[in-house]
Amino acid sequence: MPSPDHRPPAFFDLDPQQPAKAAPELIAGDAARFSAVASATERSLSVLRERLARLEATPARAGREAAERDAEIRGLYARIGLLSRRSADLCLGRMTPADGGEPVYIGRLGVLGEDGEPLLIDWRTPAAEPFFAATVAEPRGLVSRRRYRWTGGRVVDYWDEALTADATGAALDPQSSFLAGLGAARTTEMRDVLATLAADQDAIVRASSRGALVADGGPGTGKTVVALHRAAYLLYADPAVSSARGGILFIGPHQPYLNYVAGVLPDLGEEGTAFATLADLVPEGAVAVPEPDPAVSALKSTTVLIDAIAPAVRFYQQPPTEPLTVQTEIAQVTVPAAVWAQAFEAVEPGTPHNEARQVVWDELLELLTDGQTPEIAALLRRAIVAEGSIRKELRRAWPLIEPGQLVGDLFSVPAYLAMAAPKLSAEQVALVQRRDPQAWTVDDLPLLDTARRLLGDPQYERLLARRRREEARRRAGMSRVIDDLLAGDDGEGLVQQFAGGGLAELTVDQNALAQPGHDRLAGSFAHVIVDEAQELTPAQWQMLRSRCPSGSFTVVGDRAQARAGFPESWEDRLSAAGLRQIRVSGLHLNYRTPEEVMTVAAEQIRTALPDANIPESVRRSGIPVRYGRREELDAVLRDWLASHDGVAAVIGADADPGLDRVTALSPEMTSGLEFDLVVVDDPAAFGTGLPGAVARYIAFTRTTGELVVLG
Repeated sequence: MPSPDHRPPAFFDLDPQQPAKAAPELIAGDAARFSAVASATERSLSVLRERLARLEATPARAGREAAERDAEIRGLYARIGLLSRRSADLCLGRMTPADGGEPVYIGRLGVLGEDGEPLLIDWRTPAAEPFFAATVAEPRGLVSRRRYRWTGGRVVDYWDEALTADATGAALDPQSSFLAGLGAARTTEMRDVLATLAADQDAIVRASSRGALVADGGPGTGKTVVALHRAAYLLYADPAVSSARGGILFIGPHQPYLNYVAGVLPDLGEEGTAFATLADLVPEGAVAVPEPDPAVSALKSTTVLIDAIAPAVRFYQQPPTEPLTVQTEIAQVTVPAAVWAQAFEAVEPGTPHNEARQVVWDELLELLTDGQTPEIAALLRRAIVAEGSIRKELRRAWPLIEPGQLVGDLFSVPAYLAMAAPKLSAEQVALVQRRDPQAWTVDDLPLLDTARRLLGDPQYERLLARRRREEARRRAGMSRVIDDLLAGDDGEGLVQQFAGGGLAELTVDQNALAQPGHDRLAGSFAHVIVDEAQELTPAQWQMLRSRCPSGSFTVVGDRAQARAGFPESWEDRLSAAGLRQIRVSGLHLNYRTPEEVMTVAAEQIRTALPDANIPESVRRSGIPVRYGRREELDAVLRDWLASHDGVAAVIGADADPGLDRVTALSPEMTSGLEFDLVVVDDPAAFGTGLPGAVARYIAFTRTTGELVVLG
C-alpha cells in the first residue's frame, strides 16, 4: 500500500449527472485497490525488465531450449508492453461473493501485492470465471458484479448488477454495461470489450481446444470478440496451445479487418498469435486478383486440382531405366537401373521434393561405395563428385522445381494436367488453361500453397552445402586447437577426455551455421482460429488444415453471410474439410445492430434465404433508417460529422468522399467491421440473387447507430 504522505491518484472521473455513483461508500474501496494495483504494477515492471535483460544477455542455444527462451522473451515483451500502457486500469471489475466475503477484483493480468496477496486475479483463471458466467438465473455464488469503463486511466463509469435479491451497497444502473458500451462512439480500432463479455460468449472462450469448435452467430453477436479473447485464453490456460508448441494462427477475411482488431490481443498481454488473411499465406497472394471466370473459380474451389499437385510432383521423380557408366580418375563406375531405383526409394514419405534430392544423392554415393574400406570409399566419392556425370543425370531425373513453375505448367500444358488429374474431363482441362500461366488469381493460392509444401525450398541444396562447408571448417579449426592442447597437456589427463571429438562437438556453434529460412505463416500451429469462416472453400480449408496437424480449430461464422451459399450444416462442411470432433455453439443475441436497422437488414437476406437465422437485437437506437438519393452523400456525411464523434463508412462500388473519420469500402471488404454511421451507396448494384442479398445484409449490419441508404 502507498505511504500516508503519498496521495493516491484520483482514479474516478464520473459523470456529474450521476452524483450517486460518486458516493464515498461506493467507491472508496475501489480507489484503495486501484492505488495498490498501480504501485504493484511499477514494481512488476522493474522486475520484468531485469528478467528480460538477463535473458537477452544469455547466448542463444539450439533446439527446444532456444524455442522456450524465445517464447519467454516474447511473453515478457507482451507483459511489459501491457504494464507500460496500463496501470490501475488493468482492473476490469469486481465480484462480491454471496458468502459475505471481500470483493474479488478481476484484471487483464494477475497482480500481487507486496505481501503476496492477490490484488487482481487474471480473467483467464478458473477463479475469475463467475465474473463472466454469472446470471440472475445462475448467480454462481455471487451476490453482485461491478464492471468499470476506463478512459485515460480514470473510471468514467461503472455498472453494478444485482445477481440476487440480497445485493446491497451498489449503484444499480438500469442501463446494462453492454448497451452503454455499444452506444459510445467507435474508433478505427476495435475497442476494449473484455469487461463486458456475456455468459454465452465466455463459455465459448473457455471451451476445450480439442477438435473443432464452431461459434455460429449472426451480425452483432460478438463472434469476433469471442475469437480474439479465445486466443488470449488458450495461450494462457492451455499448455497444448502454447507459443512453444506453435501458438495460434488467426485468419481474418481481409486487411482492413486485421487492422481493426490488431490492438486487442496486445492489450490482453498476449503476443503468441500470428494474424493473416488467406492471401498472406503464400507470396503470390500479394498480386493475386479475383478469378474472372465463375466456372473456373467453381472448379478451383474444390480439391480436385489440389489432389493433382502430388502426382504432378511425382512426375519429376522418375529413376533412370538405363545403366550409366562413367570413368572417374581412379576407377570406372556403373550405376545399374536397380541402384537408381533403390536410391530413389530411400526418400522418407513426406520429405519435400527439393530437399529429397540430396537424400537420393547421399544414398546413391553410399550404394556405389558399399563394401570399400573407409579410405577407398572417401576417395571414390570425391572422384564421382569431380567427374560430375552421375550428379548431372540425377539432376535431370529429379529436377529442382519452383512452386509457381509447377502450377503454371498445369495451366499451360493440357497433357500434364490430364496426367496429374485423371478425374477431370477434357472440357475441364481446357477450361483452366490460360495464356499467361502465372497470372495468379485468388483461387490459385491453395494450389500454390500445396505445391510449396510438397516441393520445399529450391535453395535447400545450396544452403546445405554451405552449412556442411562451414561445419567442416569449424571442426578443422577445433581439431587444431585440440592438437595444441594435447601437446601441452599438464599430465592431469583432463584435456584427453575430449580427444575423441567431444570438445569439437560441443564447440561447433550450430546457431552460427547457415540455417534454412522459416516462414512463420507456414506453421505448424497448435491452434487455428478462422473468422468469417462461412466464406472458405474446400480448397482454402486445405491451406489451413496443413498448418495445424492437431486439427485444433475455432471456427467463427454465420451461414447466412456466405456469399456463395451454405446449404449444409457446419458439421457436414467441416467434416468434408477433414476436421473432427466438431462442436457447434450458437450466439443468438445481437448486441451491435439496433433493432431499427436489423429489421431492414433482415428483409434483404430473407428475399434470398427465407430461413436465415436472424439474431435478436437487444436494443433500440430510436433512429429510423433513412433513405435518399446518391447526390446527397456529401451532405449526409458532413451533417453527421459536424454533430457526432466516432467513425462512419460509405459502402459502395466506387464511392470515396475523402473525408476524415469516413472510410470508403467495397461491399466485399466490410465483413467483421463496425461503424457509428453506415451509408450504403447504391445497394442495388451489389448484385442479384443470393450473393447480392448477402452483400446488402452484411453492409446494412455494420452500424452500431445510424443507417442511411442512398440509391
